[in-house]
Amino acid sequence: MAPRIVQIIASVLIGTFVILPLLAVWRQAEGTNSLGPADWSALRFTILQASLSAVLSCVLAVPLARALSRARFFGRDLIIKLLGAPFILPVIVAILGLIAVFGHNGWINLGLKSLGLGGFSIYGLHGILLAHIFFNLPLATRLILLGWETIPKERLRLSQSLAFTPVSRFCLIEWPMLKTVIPSALVVIFVICLSSFTVALALGGGPKSTTLELAIYQAFRFEFDFEKAAILGLMQMCLSLAAAYLALVFALTDQLGIGLDRNIHFGSLPIWQNIVDGVVIMLALMFLGLPLFLVLVNGLSSIASLPLPIWMAALRSVLIALGATALCLLIALSLLSRSGEVLATLGIAVSPLVLGTGLFLMARPFVNPFEISLAVTLLVNTLMALPFAVRILRPEMIQINANFNRLSLALGMSRLGWVRWVVWPRLRRPLGFAAGLTAALSIGDLGVIALFGDAERATLPLKLYQLMGSYRMEQAAGCASLLLLLSFGFFWIFDMWGRRNA
Repeated sequence: MAPRIVQIIASVLIGTFVILPLLAVWRQAEGTNSLGPADWSALRFTILQASLSAVLSCVLAVPLARALSRARFFGRDLIIKLLGAPFILPVIVAILGLIAVFGHNGWINLGLKSLGLGGFSIYGLHGILLAHIFFNLPLATRLILLGWETIPKERLRLSQSLAFTPVSRFCLIEWPMLKTVIPSALVVIFVICLSSFTVALALGGGPKSTTLELAIYQAFRFEFDFEKAAILGLMQMCLSLAAAYLALVFALTDQLGIGLDRNIHFGSLPIWQNIVDGVVIMLALMFLGLPLFLVLVNGLSSIASLPLPIWMAALRSVLIALGATALCLLIALSLLSRSGEVLATLGIAVSPLVLGTGLFLMARPFVNPFEISLAVTLLVNTLMALPFAVRILRPEMIQINANFNRLSLALGMSRLGWVRWVVWPRLRRPLGFAAGLTAALSIGDLGVIALFGDAERATLPLKLYQLMGSYRMEQAAGCASLLLLLSFGFFWIFDMWGRRNA
């Protein structure tokens, strides 16, 4: 564990960059006028789209998780691992890929028009839901798949011996498990979609599809109405806290029974089940993989011809990502305790735009906030990734202390020796994974920089959004491919570094 003084310093830093911006927002909210109809409409739409996104993602994830749980084929483990890819995928890149498939000139619309059928628009509520399902379907699938794997294999063997029908097996064995897993998955996805900004910004399509995050951005960036931005931010925070409370309420467990932890061979499944499972898995892979494939195909040839400003924006994104990764890991290593994990969650309990607004209000009396936009972006990216880094590192550190702490004390090992010979070899693998995750999330972030960024301080995601807004789609495709390669490249480099000689 880190020395006490280091934990105190880390706690002070988190408090400074989370609590103080909230206080600044609260002060601006004092005496504010009541919100208008458009603001209440944004609140209703935010709750609607988050609820629908969570429900649809979980409903679609159930057959996919079920197919993966009982299917056995070459590449199954690789597919399960690839389901985590959308989590580190830059949101703006995925949106460009979805437009290539479902947009006005996308594959689906062109196919419908060739058949004499009318096309459809990707913009609006259905476009937002489509993007949220794209990002959250893999997450829901992984969560539900873990639940399926907790069902004792002996129960499945008994149901097979008793010749259960598929309906009986679902009602008596699978449904009790789903009741324990789905509520928490619903709440997690609801919270993620609640703070959706980039998706609503790119696919909202008009005032009727404005979320609270987008309303904060509009009030701050275009109307310069700090009071409205403050009160909307507080509403956003209250919704997040309410959702967190629901997560605690629904975090109930049901005893599914225990088994002998043996792998039991069930024999071959009926042909119709294999066909259904194969179709479900193939449809999911096409839905998740085709947009990324089109982004790479359309943009790889354009990367070399990208103008210098885009390369400079890429350099800024890389520097911000490296800085956020170093700072995040430094703070995370000092918070590997239960209280530290609770403290780290402050980073995602508050909207990034609320933090950005608060930091803007704090800096305004002393400096032009636009001049420190990159530093603010780095700090907010650090706070956003901190809970994930702590959650990755803390379980391993608990095991290290439990297994080797008494032995090291008996041997009189120094703190430097403890770190060099005990902690480092065992913590290197999760450290590399945490570093790769932080770097990938930071490179693809389009949040606070949308508030502060300008032509001289734009990051690569902001440049991509500007290119899409000006309909320069060829350069946008090249920019998206570059962003995708950087995001996955840094994740792969750090993760492989952690695995090597671990």
